Parts: sequence; structure tokens; C-alpha cells
Amino acid sequence: MTKIILRGCNGKMGQVISGLLVNDQQAEIVAGIDLNGIAKNEYPVFKSFSHCNVDADVIIDFSSPKGLEDMIFYGQNKNVPIVLCTTGLTEEEITIVIEASKKVAILRSANMSLGINTLLKLVQAAAQILTAADFDIEILEKHHNQKVDAPSGTALLLADAINEVLNKEYTYQYDRSKELAPRGKKEIGISAVRGGTIVGEHEVIFAGTDEVIEFKHTAYSKAVFAKGAIQAAKFLAGKEPGLYQMSDVIG
Repeated sequence: MTKIILRGCNGKMGQVISGLLVNDQQAEIVAGIDLNGIAKNEYPVFKSFSHCNVDADVIIDFSSPKGLEDMIFYGQNKNVPIVLCTTGLTEEEITIVIEASKKVAILRSANMSLGINTLLKLVQAAAQILTAADFDIEILEKHHNQKVDAPSGTALLLADAINEVLNKEYTYQYDRSKELAPRGKKEIGISAVRGGTIVGEHEVIFAGTDEVIEFKHTAYSKAVFAKGAIQAAKFLAGKEPGLYQMSDVIG
């Protein structure tokens, strides 16, 4: 049984993870970390890791950058691996994470969905074949009307994954209205749509002469990200120090 400390346990994603683990036969939450004590949980909740006195195999972090160093110090001191799902880290905070991974296992991903991380591998393979045949690449992402950042971190994750196998020779084009000219041969177009309650859609389009190939992932609820985080926690428990990704989880 994988014993989990859940940071951000009383947030939306924290409560989704708590619900999914109620009947899980392979993992359980033994403690939560959250400044908000409103939610009722079946496990003890502490305001910080400095107050936590419960042993665990791994930490899942679905919170905010605030308190990051407190969590990393705990993970290093207790040798407890960390599944870092929190986004919006500064370059300085990312450096802290990278340095900490030399002493304790840390898995960090911009998107915890198993589907998205499978999609990353598929589009990388497609890009290597299709760009050699002069296919153009476009990425379209859709999210709810409350999302403030654009393009999404996942759209950039997809673009970076494609660019990585193309020797980073491609540039990103975010707004074609600013330049009235044909698209460049080595560019990836990235477009964002905001509306309604769309949880998340990402589509990668490879457009060639007289044919188009499309890869699409649709998230219908936040549960897909919670399930991915749980799988990552089971994978990471007991691992040697290092910086891991979701690609390691799906093999």
C-alpha cells in the first residue's frame, strides 16, 4: 500500500484525489497539508509540513508555489519522493526543484493526464515522419472562460515535445493577424479558444498537400489529472533521486 501525503488536500483537485483514493486497493492518503481546514477528511490535516508527524511513501502536491521550499525540505529530510503537480513556478523555484531532485525523487509535469502524455509520444513520432514530407504543424487548444493564461501550458508542452525531436529548429507563431504573410516553413502555429465550461481540448494538426492528420485529446473532467497524479505517486514511491516525468510513468 502506497502511503500518500496530499498537499492542497482541501482544494478542488485535492478533493477529487481524496475521492478517487477512497476505494483504491494500492494507495491511501495518510495525511493532508492545507491552510484551509474547511473540508472534512478521513485523514489528519496539518497547516504545514513542519507540523506533520505522519510517515509516508510519497507526496502529491496540487497546491500553489507558496510553501514549495517547506515541502521540498521535508521531502529531502525524510527521503519522501514528491509528485509536483503545481504549475506557475518561477525560474528560481524551478532551479530549487532541479537541485532538490539530486537528493530526492521528484516528478514534475505540466499535465498529469495519462492521455496527454501518451499523445506527446504519438505527435513526436508523427512529426519526425511528416515534417520530412513538408507537413505544416498547428496546435489548437480550448478551455473554459475563466482560464487567464493563453496559450495553455499543455499546448506549449506539446509544441516543445515536437520541437525537441526536430532539433529545436521551429519557432512558435501565436497570432497571425500581426503579420500578413504566408506561414514560415519551420514554425508551429498555436491558437487558443476560451468559452463556457470546456475542461480542456488539445488538437495537433499536421497539414500536408491534399491530406491532413489530426491528433486530439479531450478532458471531460478534472478527474483525468487526478488519476494521472495517483499513478505517478505509485510509480515514484521508492525511486532513487532524480527528476522524473510522466513519460517515465507510461513507459
